[in-house]
Amino acid sequence: MDRATDMPEASPQPADPAQANDYDSFAEAYSADNENNLLNAYYERPAMLALAGDVAGRRILDAGCGSGPLSAALRDRGANVTGIDASAGMLSLARRRLGHDAALYVADLSDPLPFADGAFDDVVASLVLHYLEDWGPALAEMQRVLKPGGRLIASVQHPFVDYAIQDPRPDYSATTSYTCEFTFSGQSVPLSFWRRPLHAMTDAFTAAGFRLSVISEPQPDPAARELFPDDFHALSTKIGFLFFVVEVPLSATGSGE
Repeated sequence: MDRATDMPEASPQPADPAQANDYDSFAEAYSADNENNLLNAYYERPAMLALAGDVAGRRILDAGCGSGPLSAALRDRGANVTGIDASAGMLSLARRRLGHDAALYVADLSDPLPFADGAFDDVVASLVLHYLEDWGPALAEMQRVLKPGGRLIASVQHPFVDYAIQDPRPDYSATTSYTCEFTFSGQSVPLSFWRRPLHAMTDAFTAAGFRLSVISEPQPDPAARELFPDDFHALSTKIGFLFFVVEVPLSATGSGE
């Protein structure tokens, strides 16, 4: 599920799943904040859409779709979109946005996906992988539901940000958890994440059978310059999120089907 962040100071204690990431409890507040803020609406989503390119007619799985803003944008560009999220509350908001006939399912990325092999041309994972301690099972399932030649387009918290904003600085080479407090539309909530070094990310993609195509560190949408003049400059000159496009190799016959 995509996430807004002001790069707050993280607490040193390990993530507590019982107390954090309960999106059902703040779905409305989160969705309202996410709709038009700088980091999501004018940075992360435009970057994901640019990497996706021409999606007309493509079958796309939005893995961690939240309240559906990326799904809606992809559908507006002609894609056939299916959305999954672990939060029923967020999916309720997505259904309100996308319509009652939208293909939306409650599903956790830690579990097997409820789709056939090769069901999709693309998977988009917008700021979701950093919620997972182990990327292996989720990436294996994403690879399975993609057709040969299909793409996974993913964004995550930049590992250099995770290292730089915390005091004392963590072991960059380790995969460790941390919790941050965020405020969404006036509601304060804890969110827990897993930080890992860049090589651990690329190793996870290749171990799942993907071929690395793009690593991107994009700039925010220029339209945000007048809307967020101070924050725009800061985001334009500092590290934010990291974006990947990885591909499922074509079969030995060269067929894309």
